[in-house]
Amino acid sequence: MMKAREIMTKDVVTIRGSATVAEAVKLMKEKGLRALVVEPRHEMDPYGLVTETDIIYKVAAFGHDPKKMHVYEIMTKPCVVVNPELGVEYVARLFAQTRIRRAPVIQGSLLGIISISDILRKSDFVERPKSNFELYCEENPSAIEARIYED
Repeated sequence: MMKAREIMTKDVVTIRGSATVAEAVKLMKEKGLRALVVEPRHEMDPYGLVTETDIIYKVAAFGHDPKKMHVYEIMTKPCVVVNPELGVEYVARLFAQTRIRRAPVIQGSLLGIISISDILRKSDFVERPKSNFELYCEENPSAIEARIYED
C-alpha cells in the first residue's frame, strides 16, 4: 500500500492567521490553490487550514469585508493532520469519516499536504486493490491468519 508521503504535494503554501481574508484570496488566486495551511503562532500551537469553502461560506455568503476579516476568524484549527507513514487507504477512510478533502502532512514539522485529488491521481488503489484475504484480516484482526499476515 502506498503511503501518504509518496503522493502528498510537497510544495505547500502557508499563511499567517493574522493575514486578512483578502490576502488569502489573492494568494489562492495567484497560486491556483483551493486551500492554505495556516502557520502555528508558536512551537506548541497546532496548524490550521483555510479553504475556499471557508471563505465563501463564512465571508462572501454574509457580505463581510474580506479586507477587514482575518484568516484566524474563519479557519479550521486545529485541523486534522496526517502522518506521512499512513497508508493511502487509511487517509481516504479518514477523509470519508471526517468529511474533509485535504489535510497537512506533519511529522514534527509541515512536510506537505494531501488531498482527495492526490489520492485519485497519484495512488495505486485502482491497479492494486486489496485482496479478499487482506480485507478479511482487517475485519478480523484477532484471527490467527490476520496475526501472521504481513503487508
